[in-house]
Amino acid sequence: MDFLSLAEVETIARRAHDGQVDKAGRPYAEHLAAVAGGVRERGGSTEQIAAAWLHDAVEDDALTQQWLDTAPLPPAVKAIVAAVTKRSGEAPEEYAARILATPGALLVKQADLAHNADPVRLSALDRATGERLTAKYARMHRLLGLPGPADAGHPAG
Repeated sequence: MDFLSLAEVETIARRAHDGQVDKAGRPYAEHLAAVAGGVRERGGSTEQIAAAWLHDAVEDDALTQQWLDTAPLPPAVKAIVAAVTKRSGEAPEEYAARILATPGALLVKQADLAHNADPVRLSALDRATGERLTAKYARMHRLLGLPGPADAGHPAG
């Protein structure tokens, strides 16, 4: 089977999220590009970079689960996207456990959290939203055993 190239995956992701904005009103594709770049900078594989481009597509209803199931993508990409896709009503502990159990998913989620928790990005939000998201991201860092944004230079623990 011929799989989609990384450039094709990027194009699909950008088109799927076209018109969407993040909580600060920025084009959503900027977040996708930042996460894909973060995976690349952390030494991620082509499959992990492809998953980074698609990491929010199903969760945000930009692409359907059926599309993901039938898309010409390597099984590892599909597994990572499925792992990092939050499910309705799912406890953060269950979500973190699924990420930790899926090869390659932790690096994608780490890059996602790094961009989401970027103080510059959070400073564009109202104070209450920024504080709520900062706490949410810090909790996920702990559940995944990652150093928090403020602890980037310190070992997890």
